[in-house]
Amino acid sequence: MIDIQPLAILREIDRAGSLSRAAEQLNLTQSAVSHAIRRFEDRHGVKLWEREGHKLRLTLAGRYLLELAMRVLPQLEHGANVLEDYARGRRGAIRVGMECHPCQDWLMRVVDPFLAEWPDVELDVTTAFQFGGLAALQGHEIDILVTPDPVEQAGIEYTPVFDYELVLAVSETHPLAKKSQVQPENLADEVLVTYPVARERLDIYTGFLVPAHVLPHRHRTVETTDLMLKLVASGRAVSATPDWLLRGAKGVKGVKLGRGIAKSIYLGHRSGETASYLDGFIVLAKSVEL
Repeated sequence: MIDIQPLAILREIDRAGSLSRAAEQLNLTQSAVSHAIRRFEDRHGVKLWEREGHKLRLTLAGRYLLELAMRVLPQLEHGANVLEDYARGRRGAIRVGMECHPCQDWLMRVVDPFLAEWPDVELDVTTAFQFGGLAALQGHEIDILVTPDPVEQAGIEYTPVFDYELVLAVSETHPLAKKSQVQPENLADEVLVTYPVARERLDIYTGFLVPAHVLPHRHRTVETTDLMLKLVASGRAVSATPDWLLRGAKGVKGVKLGRGIAKSIYLGHRSGETASYLDGFIVLAKSVEL
């Protein structure tokens, strides 16, 4: 194994132009530098330099070692900086899991400033979980879970980032648009469009329709928010939608569901994980306005 010190010495001599100046830059005495080189030469059976008057001339072995030093030392120095970044929480990776389909636009407003502030932290976003978002968080498949439905579990903490109200999105020309609020029976003849989520996880069912023993005339699902709002605006369907998602939506109006369904978005994360970039992500998420 080649020691690093002789590599550093040869590189510094090449930079400084003399043994004395190199020793000074390395905070060593000239005798210490000479001794280190002599020990290396004895160990490997080669000569690294020869004296020509007051100058040093590198041998073939010395020139090879200097070229090696120029390649290897910058990588080792960079590696040391990377490890220091890891130790300080400045470098790493965040995998964000989404259980909130309409939150993608909001999340992108968090992602841009985060990437700018943490250039050495990798970021990935996923909505595909083999065993569900909470299981993915517990199983270290993701590091942060964006969810409107936090499930209390040991070792998991939730940070609320913003509040909203779930409203019924209808076309501005729909008869229900004239109401100040709708009741479950008002949806009995309607086509309800939602994201492809199990009914037991849809608040429009669990918190509104099912307790009243009412079901919509038809239930269909779509993958994207844009298509959902277009179906609503065209009068083909109604949808239970976060109120903030309707701001600026053309041809669509939000109507209160009964007495109102108040919700919040939370960021779930494993307890005890203190990487500063995780904290930075949460702080940015709380500061982004809808």
